[in-house]
Amino acid sequence: MGQHDEASAQATPPRYFRNDAEPTRRDPHKQLLASLQRLVNDYPPHRISPGGGLYYGPISVAYLFYALHKLYPDLTVDEYPLNTWSAAYIEQAQKHFKDYPGPSASKCGVSDDVMCLLALYAVTAKDTDTAKELCDFAAVTIEQDASNEWLYGRSGYLYLLRLVRGAFRDNREIQELIEDTADEVIENIMDSPRPWKWHGKAYVGAVHGAIGIITQIVLTDPSWAPKLEAELGALLSYQYESGNFPSSLPPGRDRLVQFCHGAPGVVASLISIQKYFPEIQDRISRVVEKGRECIRERGLLTKEPCLCHGITGNALALEDRDFEHFLTYTTGHEMRSMAKDGMLVKSDDPSALWCGEAGRAWAWAVADKKLEKRFLGYNDI
Repeated sequence: MGQHDEASAQATPPRYFRNDAEPTRRDPHKQLLASLQRLVNDYPPHRISPGGGLYYGPISVAYLFYALHKLYPDLTVDEYPLNTWSAAYIEQAQKHFKDYPGPSASKCGVSDDVMCLLALYAVTAKDTDTAKELCDFAAVTIEQDASNEWLYGRSGYLYLLRLVRGAFRDNREIQELIEDTADEVIENIMDSPRPWKWHGKAYVGAVHGAIGIITQIVLTDPSWAPKLEAELGALLSYQYESGNFPSSLPPGRDRLVQFCHGAPGVVASLISIQKYFPEIQDRISRVVEKGRECIRERGLLTKEPCLCHGITGNALALEDRDFEHFLTYTTGHEMRSMAKDGMLVKSDDPSALWCGEAGRAWAWAVADKKLEKRFLGYNDI
């Protein structure tokens, strides 16, 4: 084999590495501080390109700091409190407000910058006019061909409505407006032909697929759960013998074990909605345990640790000891050593909440505060 052949053979690391080390843990508070320090040093606000909503880009980082400020009101990074950092990243996103196309039928989920900025402003400023403006965008989502999934579709809009609803608990008018808006959006999702499709494919997973849609509907309005039970039951039956789930239907190769496609996203979603499905709770528990076996075996991914398609997201689908063990592979030191060994597939959005450092910080905070294992921007509300 010539030098070039050898290089190209090494260029693609395996998808995952074996989980055969003794379980260990790192100090989560220390790792959280290190992660936040890297975030502001390596990706200060002015260096992050606009775009991406809560998924990647400056708004996603701002949302992390907003959420962490509520958990750590006295914490500072470079002597600034976390809400000051949140405001700085938001400012970077707002500078480009005129460049954002705004929501459309095919892009009305958590990746839309205009809706995300409105939602965050409504929440932080307790501004009723902005909350109303966010609800007005329901008009875009009722178009017949609107997408239904979480990242670009109607169910992602439901997350933003829940976020704002939580900030106006004492305002009956806004509460009712948000409830009415959510009802309209859910009815449109439920009236869509089955299976729900994104770009012509019937996806199963959390980001583009049926489990993500069901999760957003039920967390927004649990009264829909009985109407979704048969649909959820059918979805559970797609679990492979390995414990994993197919990316789309009809099922193909059993390949991806990550939040967006595969067992981690399905398991994490099921845990947050299980209580609303009392008739199939035991079945859900069995599916979750089998899914976790697959994650433990094939979930230490070589993609840069992140929430969407990396070890960080897979960790959040596991129980305490496995969760802590998986997180040990997401430290700065561990990532440098993986990169040195040619075992790390770099992220396209290394600062991002869902694709990079901000998401790693979130997982360390979950470990540090012993929070429910939830995904910020997906099922934390």
